[in-house]
Amino acid sequence: MLRNIVLRATCVPFLLAAFSSAQQPAPAHAPAPGSPADLVQQGEKLSREGKLDAALALYRQALDKSPDLYEAHLAEGMALDLKGDYTEAHEHFTKAIEVAPADSKAQALRAMAVSYAFESNSFKAAEFELQVFNARLAKSDSVGAAEICNELARIYLEAGDPDHAYKWYKMGYDTAAHKPDLTDADKNLWLFRWENAQARIAARRGQAGEAQQHIAAAKAALDKANNPEQAKFYPYLTGYVAFYTGDYKTAIAELQKADQHDPLILALLGEAYEKSGDAAQAKAYYQKVLESNGHNPANAFARPLAKKKLGSGT
Repeated sequence: MLRNIVLRATCVPFLLAAFSSAQQPAPAHAPAPGSPADLVQQGEKLSREGKLDAALALYRQALDKSPDLYEAHLAEGMALDLKGDYTEAHEHFTKAIEVAPADSKAQALRAMAVSYAFESNSFKAAEFELQVFNARLAKSDSVGAAEICNELARIYLEAGDPDHAYKWYKMGYDTAAHKPDLTDADKNLWLFRWENAQARIAARRGQAGEAQQHIAAAKAALDKANNPEQAKFYPYLTGYVAFYTGDYKTAIAELQKADQHDPLILALLGEAYEKSGDAAQAKAYYQKVLESNGHNPANAFARPLAKKKLGSGT
């Protein structure tokens, strides 16, 4: 079934993508104290602080008062994923999808996809990403559809499936090429992302020479794009490729230049130090990973890894 959907999808133009996660919408007005919405907001603050059990207690109070409250089911599912209670998380995301307002349906579907990414179940994640993908295509939202291309591609890649990752990254790039009003700077930005993806895929396949060729092409495109916001992704790229091609010293040096708030970068640093024989530094980075309480594809792979490395079940 999934294969048929993917094959049909390749016949449609797609756009590119960014790595993103389901984000809680900011309320227009502060909720009444003690109301279900207020309890959810309090719980979200606790969850961001890593106080997951306390957050869950508030979400459950909110659901006792309002059993169909979308925000409570969504937030509880996210907290349960962070704790590693994936089956129960799926139940809450299923309910969130059922009761979601129309403008929040995609958020709930993507949250369920990330939930399956926490289990490295990329094919189940794809079932939910594809629903968002198809809905956006139906609305001629090529940019939005493209975000799903890269989001799903990254899930496949980090789950160890570079072949499906390649197909979805390619869909994103091909869509960008079909956008009629794409500026030269944007064309180079999309090219940078596509070459970036191909470099990481080649590294995961053990093709060091090919990965370096794509790194060079990515750097050339990045320079032409003249987009300082994208520059931070370059050391992540070079560090990622170095790690997966066995050059741990370079991996550490490059990844330390990358975003130190990204849990997947921190996890890669932990693994690089571990493979270099520095257990203390590895442990320190794995502990840093667990300080991240985001519900997104990066944390979906970094957090379970860090828990396993530290022998932590919570």
